[in-house]
Amino acid sequence: MSTLAPRPLTPSLRRLRALARAELTLLGRNRGVVATALLAPLALPFSVRPALDQLDLEKQGISVGAAMFTAAVGFAFLFAVYSALVNAYVARREELVLKRLRTGELTDIEILAGTALPALALGLAQALVLGVGCAVLLHAGAPRAPYLTLLGLVSGLVLSAALAALTASVTRTVESGQVTGLPLVFVSMTGSGIMFPTEVMPEKLASVCELLPLSPAIRLVRAGWTGHMSAHEALGALATALAWTVPAVFAVRRWFRWEPRR
Repeated sequence: MSTLAPRPLTPSLRRLRALARAELTLLGRNRGVVATALLAPLALPFSVRPALDQLDLEKQGISVGAAMFTAAVGFAFLFAVYSALVNAYVARREELVLKRLRTGELTDIEILAGTALPALALGLAQALVLGVGCAVLLHAGAPRAPYLTLLGLVSGLVLSAALAALTASVTRTVESGQVTGLPLVFVSMTGSGIMFPTEVMPEKLASVCELLPLSPAIRLVRAGWTGHMSAHEALGALATALAWTVPAVFAVRRWFRWEPRR
């Protein structure tokens, strides 16, 4: 009786798996980065709870649970993925790890993707755990359009990784990464609907904030929970996300620094 044997991984996937495993080990040794990546998305949403209670969210069809889940996912984008990867890319570059990897079989895309995989997996796992937690503890219920939330998660994770690589290319040291990454973190927290939904902003201000890099992903994540997004609006959000992602990926391929910045 014959059995179906699992297909062997392609050489590219084997290289990615090996690099991701090594990067996960290095990530686990950096306790500061791990603590920030794990605790910030869990703790910071509770810091915005008093402000959310002062807003008329029900008028916009948004529950407190959905708003807090969206905030938690946004903080995961910023801290578990973006900030952690800026640190990882700069540290590996300055330690000549990236330079040595380029002398082997790995392609540039494989090096960047393999380095990002642990952070992306962490961000996705946090989103799933937080989603279950909000549904159970905050009585937010299940997502009404989960495919929108999934689209928001994927677009937000990919863009966060691309922006991290782009930020790393202009960052000289690991320590200075906390400064170079601060503008995106601050603007996204206040303007992309993470700390409070853009629906409660003045209309003109909201229309501007919706064009920020992470705004489309945040809107899709929240809309998946509330179900309040038309097909036209969803396509517009995806188009805006792509309008940021494609140039970011192109810029990384064009200007990413593989040599230490002296």
